[in-house]
Amino acid sequence: MQRGEISGTPPAMQVNTLILGAGAAGLFCASRAGSGVLVVDHAKAPGEKIRISGGGRCNFTNIYAGPENFLSQNPHYAKSALSRFAPWDFISLVEAHGIKWHEKTLGQLFCDTSAKEIIAMLLAEMDRAGAQLWLRTEIGEIEEVTDGYRVTLTRDGKVTHVTARKLVVATGGKSIPKMGATGLAYRIAGQFGLSVTDTRAALVPFTFTDDRFKPLAGVATPARVTAGVGAFDEALLFTHRGLSGPAVLQASSYWDDGMPISVNLLPETKLFDALRTARQTDGRKALRTVLAQHLPARLVEFLSASLPLDGNLADQSDLQLEAICSALHAWELTPSGTEGYRTAEVTLGGVDTAGLNSRSMAAKTNPNLYFIGECVDVTGWLGGYNFQWAWASAHAAGTDILSR
Repeated sequence: MQRGEISGTPPAMQVNTLILGAGAAGLFCASRAGSGVLVVDHAKAPGEKIRISGGGRCNFTNIYAGPENFLSQNPHYAKSALSRFAPWDFISLVEAHGIKWHEKTLGQLFCDTSAKEIIAMLLAEMDRAGAQLWLRTEIGEIEEVTDGYRVTLTRDGKVTHVTARKLVVATGGKSIPKMGATGLAYRIAGQFGLSVTDTRAALVPFTFTDDRFKPLAGVATPARVTAGVGAFDEALLFTHRGLSGPAVLQASSYWDDGMPISVNLLPETKLFDALRTARQTDGRKALRTVLAQHLPARLVEFLSASLPLDGNLADQSDLQLEAICSALHAWELTPSGTEGYRTAEVTLGGVDTAGLNSRSMAAKTNPNLYFIGECVDVTGWLGGYNFQWAWASAHAAGTDILSR
């Protein structure tokens, strides 16, 4: 619905709903918000984070997703949206589009073939709803006007003033700036008087300035990594710059600068009992050789620089074995920092939920202004939880828009 303006001024356009951001939340909201929807994004293609997620197969939800899997200053905020659009609601949509999927560990669901199928599904749902999509579109000035919000958009070098009764901000956080992340949502929130909590990179590898783990780069082992109140049993990966792997990424969301982390290298093994038993049958073997039956050999060699691992197993007293086992079950390390937004999967913190309606995702002081997805101070664990928040928050906003 385009109408002309006075000659010499940019063209104007009116829509019912303007959605800023063509990521997971923005695309899904467009399919739920009824008629007269326009989605805009500065990217060349929609759903770029969807495309690269899950190794290209998109970990699109987690069957165990619940409020306890999310971090927020208000741990209760996400309950309403998550309860009204659960993982199986999205799975039903995936199956209706003929997308084959499989479950990996810990309830993580992936496409059998490609993440592009999820993007195609979302675009098909948008088309069905009659929504428009503008890519390569820069978002300029946003102002509140009598009949909604007036947003200046630049597309293919042409400026258009779009007036929308409802405005949905789904521009994500600051993570992975090379894919276009800018923190725009936080600036918009501030413009309209909404607070933004402190933000930082989350689900991100730890770094150590001394490159201590460089000799171990590529070595992986199961571990329990604890930071603050967060403790996770998954794989740990040593890198040239520090520590990565699912257990580390999970713990990073609970970590603050200067905080030590604890690494249990054998969370499922009673190592002291195992070594005492082995001492009776394999006492002539070198302690390092026996430990290499439980840990990667390269890791054992690395640890021998700081632990007394020389000699045969038979030569080790109970007291010596207890000390070694305690060190391996509670290896304390203090990261120098993280890889930051460059590689972070999500942004921790965001638009303060105190200013948002938990049922509609709308600003309490501006009921036609919505914030959904990653830009909100709701951050999920690794493993499909953040996608589920995108679907659930988008559904909440879209349903509210449709009802009014």
